[in-house]
Amino acid sequence: MAGLLIQLLLSYILIYWAEKDNLSVLGLKPNQTRITDLLLYTCIAGCCSSITFVLRTIFANESWVLNPALDWRLFINGAWYNIKSVLYEELIFRGVIFYLLIKYLGGTKAILISATAFGIYHWFTYEIFNDPAKMIWVFLITFSAGFIYAIGYYKTKSLYAPIGMHFGWNFVQSFIFSAGNTGSGVLVEKLPVPQVQVSYLVYYSITFLHIVLFIVVFAIIFSKKSKYSR
Repeated sequence: MAGLLIQLLLSYILIYWAEKDNLSVLGLKPNQTRITDLLLYTCIAGCCSSITFVLRTIFANESWVLNPALDWRLFINGAWYNIKSVLYEELIFRGVIFYLLIKYLGGTKAILISATAFGIYHWFTYEIFNDPAKMIWVFLITFSAGFIYAIGYYKTKSLYAPIGMHFGWNFVQSFIFSAGNTGSGVLVEKLPVPQVQVSYLVYYSITFLHIVLFIVVFAIIFSKKSKYSR
């Protein structure tokens, strides 16, 4: 929590120094539209994120069961961890610096810079510098996600949109289906994991469909959304 407060303080100092403005540039003041965006985009992102697990259940005979260790403390801790990590990343990559990049370089350049930085950042979080193939894969995925998150802020003038998308995706992946690096969450995969052969179509659908749908769905949403003022 202290880290987030420090981020907000530094963000305030930066925007005041650069523009004599305040954190309202991030669209943090709640209103009906922003709350709706937050809830709707969280749900859509979570649904897209879950598709890979649904396909693994249908075609790869994998299954998930309720974590026997799940209790309210574990759920709250898992939710809070994901909220903190999302807020931390959003304040860095779609925060005041991104706002200033939009103002001085324009939306297209700012979005590309933000997405590129987001992709490179995940090389460090995943510690994959000794695996060039994995570095490329992780960069493409996180660059694409960062690109959509950045468009979300750009079109809505608010962090509520990227926070909703980011949290919905991460929470389902890492905590609902326990596929992250934080341990078991709500559901855990039933062991032993079955070994099955599937077609290339099924394999690539399991691997990519949830990501493609996430990008396409939000690209369509934001293409129809006009920017509104903060």
